[in-house]
Amino acid sequence: MTAVRLTQLDGKLPNLALMKLAHWHRAHGHEVVFTRRAERDMFEPEYGFVYGSAIFTRTAPTIARFMEAWPAALLGGTGTSSTLTVEAVIGADNYEHYDYAPYPEFTPSIGFTQRGCRLRCSFCVVPKKEGRARSTNTIADIWRGDGHPRTLHLLDNDFFGQPEREWRARIEEIRAGAFRICLNQGINVRLITDEAAAALASIEYRDDDFRERRLYTAWDNLRDEAIFFRGVDRLEAAGIPAKHVMAYMLVGYDPSETWERLRYRFDRMVARGVEPYPMVHEDARVRDPKWYHLLKQFQRWVLTGLYRDPRKPFEEYDGGYKRKRVEARAAAAAAPSLFAEDAA
Repeated sequence: MTAVRLTQLDGKLPNLALMKLAHWHRAHGHEVVFTRRAERDMFEPEYGFVYGSAIFTRTAPTIARFMEAWPAALLGGTGTSSTLTVEAVIGADNYEHYDYAPYPEFTPSIGFTQRGCRLRCSFCVVPKKEGRARSTNTIADIWRGDGHPRTLHLLDNDFFGQPEREWRARIEEIRAGAFRICLNQGINVRLITDEAAAALASIEYRDDDFRERRLYTAWDNLRDEAIFFRGVDRLEAAGIPAKHVMAYMLVGYDPSETWERLRYRFDRMVARGVEPYPMVHEDARVRDPKWYHLLKQFQRWVLTGLYRDPRKPFEEYDGGYKRKRVEARAAAAAAPSLFAEDAA
C-alpha cells in the first residue's frame, strides 16, 4: 500500500490543503500519515508521497529543516514561494472534499464560502494566489452535518467581496441554520455597507474559540483612518458595538513608519473601544533588528492586556528598555509631522 506523509508546518487551525490531500489519497486506497514534525524520524518508512504546507513566512527555518529531511517533498502554502495547488497535484479543476481524520480534537466545521479579494494590498499574497473575489461553497457544503456542532470557521478573506446575491444567500443559510460563525480572516470594514453591517448584526458572530462575540478586521495604514472609523460607525449603527471588533494592526512593513504614527493608530483604536492586535511584519527584522525587537515587545505588551492598566505603560515595560529604543528611533527619524508622509 502506498504511504503518504502530510506535514503541517505551522498554524493552529486545520490545514485545508492537507485535508483535501488526505481525502483524495484515502479515496485512492493510500495510507495517510499526518504529522507536525518537520524532521524525519529514524523509524519512519519510505513514502510514496510527502507533502508540506506552511501559511506563515516566519516558518522559513522549519521549512528549511523539512526540505533538508525530505528534498523530494511537494511544498505549498502562503508561507512559501510556491504557487502549487492541490488541484494541480491531483489533476482536478476543483476539489472541495475534506478529511477531518488528522484533527480528531477539532469539532467545528471549516471552509471557504469565497476566495480571492477585491483589494490588492502590497503586503498580501491573497490576490496573487487566489485572484479576484468569487463564491465557492454554500454553508451546507462546509458543515459536516448532523452530529456535528453548528459552529463554522469561515476562512474567507473577503466575505462581502463575492456577488451580493451570494453573500446574502450565505447570511440567510447561517440564520436559518442557527450557526455560530467565526470569520477569523476578518471582514473588510473599509468597504462595509449599511446592508452588510446589518447582515453581520443578524448572525451569531464569534471569536475563534466560539466563546465571545467577535468580529475581526484590520487597520494597516494611517491614511485609512477616516474610512476605517466610518466602517466602525456603520457597524455600531447596525448594533455591533466597537468592543466586539478586533483590528489587526500591521506594523513594521512601511520603512517610513515612526513610533509616533504607530502609537497614534493604536491609541485611536483603544479610545474608540476597538481591540488592537499588532501584527509585526518580518521585513522589519531584516531592515532594522532593533526596531523589530521593539515592535515584538510592543506586541507582547498589547496581547497580554497590559495596555489596559494605566499603572503599566509601555515606556516602563521591561525596565525602560523600550523607552530608550523609542527615544532613539524618534531622534533618528526626526519626522517633521505625524501626517507629513500621508499628505505627500
